[in-house]
Amino acid sequence: MKHLLLAAFFCMATTLGFAQEKARKSPHVNVENKEIKVVYGQPSKKGRVIFGTLEPFGKVWRTGADEATEITFKKDVVFGGKPVKAGTYTFFSIPDAKTWTVILNGKLGQWGAYDYDKNKGEDVVSVKVPRETLKAPVEKLTFTLPGNAVVFEWDDTKVSVPVK
Repeated sequence: MKHLLLAAFFCMATTLGFAQEKARKSPHVNVENKEIKVVYGQPSKKGRVIFGTLEPFGKVWRTGADEATEITFKKDVVFGGKPVKAGTYTFFSIPDAKTWTVILNGKLGQWGAYDYDKNKGEDVVSVKVPRETLKAPVEKLTFTLPGNAVVFEWDDTKVSVPVK
């Protein structure tokens, strides 16, 4: 009986440990218009230097917090000049001081960008877009959908990908 109770306790503790490992730590936001929906974890700046430090230049980023950001196109679009079929994709980016790479990947349900290298064969599109420097820092990562673009801003950075 002691062994059974000990085994049950171990299983429960292990399960709780894994559940906490993937527990959301940031607020989650949905932004949506008639044609596009973005679901992302919204990290805060909290006085930190974000790009080039917290999120290194040249390294794939989940473009949010917790789970990797996901974007849904309700119809076929041209994303950054490249055709993309209607559907849901994981949204990654590679920060750089001047030009960012934005990647749509077909593997859904990814936690962060930890397994990106294993899943990069499922990239649907990769586009390069200029980074804009904002005059005032943005405290929380914010996506907007101003009609013909997917835009995200955080810290002193704004990235806009045209969508037709």
